[in-house]
Amino acid sequence: MTERKKDRPWLMRTYAGHSTAEASNELYRRNLAKGQTGLSVAFDLPTQTGYDPDHVLARGEVGRVGVPVSHLGDMRRLFQDIPLEQMNTSMTINATAMWLLALYQVVAEEQGADPTKLQGTTQNDIVKEYLSRGTHVFPPGPSLRLTTDMITYTVNRIPKWNPINICSYHLQEAGATPVQEISYAMSTAIAVLDAVFASGQVPEERKGEVVARISFFVNAGVRFIEEMCKMRAFGRIWEKVTRERYGIENPKQRRFRYGVQVNSLGLTEAQPENNVQRIVLEMLAVTLSKDARARAVQLPAWNEALGLPRPWDQQWSLRIQQVLAHESDLLEYEDIFAGSHVVEAKVEELVEESLAEMGRIEEMGGAMAAVESGYLKSQLVSSHAERRARIESGDEKIVGVNVYETTEPNPLTADLDAAIMTVDPANEARVVAKLHEWRDNRDEARAQESLAALKATAAGTGNLFEATVECARAGVTTGEWSWALRDVFGEFRAPTGVSSAPVAVTAEPGTPLALVREKVRRTAEDVGAGRLRLLVGKPGLDGHSNGAEQIAVRARDAGFEVVYQGIRLTPEQIVDAALAEDVHCVGLSILSGSHAELVPDVLLRLREAGAPDIPVIVGGIIPNADAAELKRAGVAAVFTPKDFGITEIIGRIVDEIRKANKLDPLEVPA
Repeated sequence: MTERKKDRPWLMRTYAGHSTAEASNELYRRNLAKGQTGLSVAFDLPTQTGYDPDHVLARGEVGRVGVPVSHLGDMRRLFQDIPLEQMNTSMTINATAMWLLALYQVVAEEQGADPTKLQGTTQNDIVKEYLSRGTHVFPPGPSLRLTTDMITYTVNRIPKWNPINICSYHLQEAGATPVQEISYAMSTAIAVLDAVFASGQVPEERKGEVVARISFFVNAGVRFIEEMCKMRAFGRIWEKVTRERYGIENPKQRRFRYGVQVNSLGLTEAQPENNVQRIVLEMLAVTLSKDARARAVQLPAWNEALGLPRPWDQQWSLRIQQVLAHESDLLEYEDIFAGSHVVEAKVEELVEESLAEMGRIEEMGGAMAAVESGYLKSQLVSSHAERRARIESGDEKIVGVNVYETTEPNPLTADLDAAIMTVDPANEARVVAKLHEWRDNRDEARAQESLAALKATAAGTGNLFEATVECARAGVTTGEWSWALRDVFGEFRAPTGVSSAPVAVTAEPGTPLALVREKVRRTAEDVGAGRLRLLVGKPGLDGHSNGAEQIAVRARDAGFEVVYQGIRLTPEQIVDAALAEDVHCVGLSILSGSHAELVPDVLLRLREAGAPDIPVIVGGIIPNADAAELKRAGVAAVFTPKDFGITEIIGRIVDEIRKANKLDPLEVPA
């Protein structure tokens, strides 16, 4: 038998970071020793949104969903004893991407590394932050300038770095169809490249170098055939765009380069062991096809719908990749789908529909204009609402959730509180103390001079990266860098997409929604209100607003008047809005783990304001022990991902309003 030459495996990563730079450094070194071939850094929400750990909005969020990096000292500790010149590092960072890359560059130089040899990726796709993930800071125009300046700087100074990862991953998490994923991501890439070339910072003969460094970060869902065809369609459209729109002649520079994390949206809290086979199937969609194979893969852990994965859970996901790459014969063959008429037909369908949607976005003025008008957001909210409706009706089956729900006791979750990792609540105070120590010991004059230079550059037209690097060297903090730019650029609150989302679930006589509408109507009468009013609030920095948006849309369709002001609110702002709008219920949505800090604060403020009878409900990724604690503190009800029936949730909200107003339960079934 002839020995086949095997392809080189894709980069294997684990998305990781928590608590402190020191703890995360230890985790990275352990993962590399286990055979991980690249790093993928998860930053905490204050770092992602440009706040220092001592800011009021950072409370409860420090070190929760990633590592806090407030200054050069943190970045040094994060990569201590990890030779950055030999590493391929992915950093999931967007609004503050320029700042974190500047810190990374300075640390690498301190290690003696040659910046021209640094390899890795900064995510840096701000459009999908406006649409789905919510860690944006600045308005679209200034955000595009930051991206443009990063791309032109890296092409000249860090040429092996991918300065942007155009992300369709989070679009799928927000409900996007494959056509929306492709068309919105491609429209974003066009907006970015148009801005870079219009800036005059790249000579004509180097346009190919810019295009060659544009990478993508995609999602692979459980619909294997469709997902694999989606990747082939992505590649064909990118080939067409780069060749026809930008005149790139070198086929290597036109190559569609992407990394992937398989779908976390489809991971379930119910029967979480089923997530393992989901993860494997989703990974196959981006690895089996050689012509559309990912260059880097990171897999979520089986228990991510329950909470923060432990190192062992992340190791399991790494081993899944290693078994496929090293034990199977996958890498020995050419593309096994070439010539399939089924695959070809599906790819052509996706290409045709995606190009049509890209044309509509172009007519609106491009991706940035479609963000500012609210078109893209409303389309995603609508798609997500339709998906949720299919799940609730049973048209879309999810094993263990709405079909085959009976189960044996699960030994993996027998001790549920031990099945996930928790962050020490005292960690935040230690991080804040170290931040204050850093500020006290730096050269304050140099720090302030560098910030003044940054603001002056921002007010002009120069490239912002050099001024940012000087801020990094001068000991400036993440919050100070961001506030300097906020002072010049302002902040941006993205459209929520809720008011313009069409009805996804009908309320015809006899349907569950019709019954809930009747409960809402009768309860409004009983409390003497024209309509029941529900405030949906997202306290803290958690920008994952999909669940909050779906609750808001369904409550609206059930007859509620909904108050929803979007993400990133303090408990004080939420309580002020609840009182001003005279609401009958406050619903809080938190997925980042900060519920233990922020929810009791809302309850306390309501009591102090003389409104202790307004019921407060909470939804999010909340462990059982935490849910019990919240109820003891006064929360009326807690909903987690296992509560997938949104209409039923709205019915239960009405029940809590009746209970709070000392009304008898209604006989109308929900």
